[in-house]
Amino acid sequence: MRISVFGLGYVGCVSAACLASMGHQVTGVDVNPDKVDLINSGQATIVEERIGELIAKTTADGLLRATTDAAEAVAGSEVSLVCVGTPSAPNGSLSTTYLERVAEQIGRALRPGHVVVFRSTMLPGTCAELLVPILELSSGMRAGVDFGVAVNPEFLREGTSVRDFFAPPKTVIGESDETSGNVVAALYEGLPGEIFRVPIPVAEMTKYADNAFHAVKIGFANEIGAICQAMGLDSHRVMDVFLADRKLNVSPAYLRPGFAFGGSCLPKDLRGLVYAARKADVSVPLLSHVLPANDAHLQRAFELVTAPGRRRIGLFGLSFKPGTDDLRESPLVELAERLLGKGYDLRIHDANVSLSRLVGANRAYIAERLPHLGDLLADSVDEVLEHAEVCVVGCKDAPVLEALARAGDRVIVDLVRLPGAETQRGRRDYTGIGW
Repeated sequence: MRISVFGLGYVGCVSAACLASMGHQVTGVDVNPDKVDLINSGQATIVEERIGELIAKTTADGLLRATTDAAEAVAGSEVSLVCVGTPSAPNGSLSTTYLERVAEQIGRALRPGHVVVFRSTMLPGTCAELLVPILELSSGMRAGVDFGVAVNPEFLREGTSVRDFFAPPKTVIGESDETSGNVVAALYEGLPGEIFRVPIPVAEMTKYADNAFHAVKIGFANEIGAICQAMGLDSHRVMDVFLADRKLNVSPAYLRPGFAFGGSCLPKDLRGLVYAARKADVSVPLLSHVLPANDAHLQRAFELVTAPGRRRIGLFGLSFKPGTDDLRESPLVELAERLLGKGYDLRIHDANVSLSRLVGANRAYIAERLPHLGDLLADSVDEVLEHAEVCVVGCKDAPVLEALARAGDRVIVDLVRLPGAETQRGRRDYTGIGW
């Protein structure tokens, strides 16, 4: 395939060299003539493992060259990969100056059938709301009809980027149309890793989710390390044990958006750890903000429930985790308490919760937080449904799902991502807490 690559920094240089080494005919484009000269002389524009030999070989074989002429590069290619930088503006926002400039250059040279692929990191909506209009205005053509558009975020780490290109953990293709997606998929044919073909905004957000999580992991490890050091412990031995757990710690566990956490362990242990850090005079801003972040999520749920302005609320589920009767620090108990405090008429059903069976700390907790729970608990799902103008769903019990099918015009606030939630999004009578 004939490919033009805009921007010859880390991402562009590596993408151009690796694609050329796979047999594609690649033209690199950059406004900096020094970078163009380096490529054309068989030298890399960056310092990176293996990149020098790849560029030397592909330029010698006639598979890679570079130019400052954007129009020439677009005219001589079928696909344009945009790999220019998106630095932070002074206020922290995304700077799209380079993206806009390149989109206009490409647009002026576009021909029918060309596919424009954005590899640059950009926030959801940037492609559809900013870049596609620029391409259409400067070309006089329509995206998805006359030319294709895709977003293909990169997952290359400096220092191992060539290895990462040839052994990606995944390939993400945000496509405006199936034909454009097919073209992008063909670029990486034969490479390992699962391929995700998704809407363009999903592809844009994927890179931010990845990098935010990587930053959180580093911050978490460093704060644990600081606490361990203050306590005279070897943090690496602690983390060796932590990392050995592939069922919960290093796994998909707990990484699905949903309702707030609670129970007898997580809140208590976080408080204890943050207290120990403060006692040792160790600043842990990440860990100390986890509980406030959890409380903010609970407040979001409260606002979703109260937004319709209806007073009769039905709550399905009360325990902190489905399949148990443990009410200690359950976010659903906290939500019920806030609703009652604001005068809402509340009925609750949880098949696992019976006031007569609660004992010990569990009973003491609910006696303090919801002392009139006996008056709020309903014997059946239907009793709650009959009462409710707003149904708050905190469990996926089969009787609850069956009742919700008869909900009619009642408002449903989904805290657990009910089956079929994706098709419900956008309905006036349905709201999911994180989707």
